[in-house]
Amino acid sequence: MKVAIVGVSGAVGQEFLRVLDERNFPIDELVLFGSSRSAGTRYTFRGKEYEVKLLQHNDDFMGVDYAFVSAGAGTSKEFAETITRHGAVMIDNSSAFRMDPDVPLVVPECNAADALVRPRGIIANPNCTTIMMVVVLKPIEALSHITRIHVASYQSASGAGAQAMAELQQQYREIVEDKPVTVKKFAYQLAYNVIPQVDVFQDNGYTKEEMKMFNETRKILHSDVRCSAMCVRISSLRSHSEAVWIETEKPLSVEQVQAALAAAPGVTLQDDPATQTYPMPLFTGGKDDVFVGRVRKDLANDNGITLWLSGDQIKKGAALNAVQIAEYLLSVQH
Repeated sequence: MKVAIVGVSGAVGQEFLRVLDERNFPIDELVLFGSSRSAGTRYTFRGKEYEVKLLQHNDDFMGVDYAFVSAGAGTSKEFAETITRHGAVMIDNSSAFRMDPDVPLVVPECNAADALVRPRGIIANPNCTTIMMVVVLKPIEALSHITRIHVASYQSASGAGAQAMAELQQQYREIVEDKPVTVKKFAYQLAYNVIPQVDVFQDNGYTKEEMKMFNETRKILHSDVRCSAMCVRISSLRSHSEAVWIETEKPLSVEQVQAALAAAPGVTLQDDPATQTYPMPLFTGGKDDVFVGRVRKDLANDNGITLWLSGDQIKKGAALNAVQIAEYLLSVQH
């Protein structure tokens, strides 16, 4: 089994190394790729040191079984043919191919079998906020078709990468030391603030991130559901959270929904208001599951349920989801 990681020096690339090791993914040979900036850097994996190679248009991907790619949409588009030419399955973490009709968009808990039909040898990993939401929607959809979703996301600095996390920590230090605050990764200072913009605005007034949640949810769930999102950047370091309002065709009880969530793969129910038990980013970082709490009836909609979720978006929202796709493909091969 030969595995490649493209963009290994980034936050998600580093998470790939951790997740592959944690899950004991079968690897006989590992190749790491990066930009000219990170080429030559060395990383240790399972006690062995690997040097990052420069990503180039050559035959470096010959013999690669799975290529985990997290180097941005531009790089994915440019190198997709080079990566897949010799038969490697490219599991791509960028937005480059998510809405392409000939590229499956996969969350294994929801639509694993879609990964089997990949005419271009590419499987797209969805947006992190979408992944965490659909893992929770899937068991509810099985109870009654979901027709409408309203969601407000609370997205941590880590969603913008390792440098953004470092900048948030730096901003808090600068504020405490009464120094000018560094603002590079976001439009405004994130420390002690929330920014109601994630990604760039579209003509309809929604951001690209918000439109991803609309479009990707439909593709993953094979559904006509409509999702109206408000994506907000908050000053937590790692793990995203979401407040979700779900409308179903027939009314569901809180107990039905809680039971379905408690039994669902990839979901942990943490829901006991009496003991102030509910998910928070402080505690969901580094965990595999999406955590759900505050399940209750929607007071504004007879067919509505509302809930709160939190999950590690570098892990389940990116690296883990991609590795689970590869694990699924391995399981059906044998």
